Amino acid sequence: MPVTTAHHLRRIATNGVQLNVAIAGDGPAVLLLHGFPHTWQLWSGIMGRLAGRYRVIAPDLRGFGASSRPVGGYDASTLAADAEGLLDALGEPSAAVVGIDAGTAPAVLLALRRPGLVRRLVVMEALLGRLPGAEHVIAGGTPWWFGFHTVPGLAETVLAGNEAPYIDWFLDAGTLGRGVPDDIRAAFVQAFTGSEALRCAFSYYRALPTSGQQIQDAVATARLTMPTMAVGSHPVGTGLERQLRPITDDLVGHHLQDCGHIIPLDRPDALFALLAPFLAADLPK
Repeated sequence: MPVTTAHHLRRIATNGVQLNVAIAGDGPAVLLLHGFPHTWQLWSGIMGRLAGRYRVIAPDLRGFGASSRPVGGYDASTLAADAEGLLDALGEPSAAVVGIDAGTAPAVLLALRRPGLVRRLVVMEALLGRLPGAEHVIAGGTPWWFGFHTVPGLAETVLAGNEAPYIDWFLDAGTLGRGVPDDIRAAFVQAFTGSEALRCAFSYYRALPTSGQQIQDAVATARLTMPTMAVGSHPVGTGLERQLRPITDDLVGHHLQDCGHIIPLDRPDALFALLAPFLAADLPK
């Protein structure tokens, strides 16, 4: 069962936005970057356990949850700058960075650009643009909602007033039908209710071509030099690991069976079992 450790919420200015940030524990910093349709509460199943030995920092990404909802800046480069500024504002000279879904590309880009800032990198359940290695994952085409979310103004107009069943579909699919705790479900639905909240969420999808190009440009001149772990489940599986293999000096990959896309909520015990030994090298001897 998760260890209950008190967290506190802070509002922190970084890169022109105000981020709502949950912080717990003391020790080497661990930065957790969520995806869609999540908030920092995605990490509730492991945050307390990590906080026993680390300073855990879990922001609502820009446009999500209680963070600012700017017009733009939903590309990986800007999101990486958000994360860099957040660590600076908190006085952290380095961090282990953990990203899933929409949090993966900015985590990788930050690590490529600022290897001295990212001690360790953990990424899950996302693909990095057109980097080779994941062709088998999208052989049948990208998921239907990518196209739906990409058309400017369409999805938020269609979904306004029907957010709850739409979010529920992703939560059920992302846990292979097992669902998420009621309080987490309610928090996610609230966070993505309203046309403006939806616009921000779908702006991540509209920025995907830009984010993909930013990753492509970065790997042309840089490699991931820090210890890196790729964790896949369903549906990405080993796709991300295969993309990372040619550009990473020290990579370990894991493929969780009987686990949905939302790994931290669907299989928190299995995820923590992978994170604990991987992050332990940062602890004082």
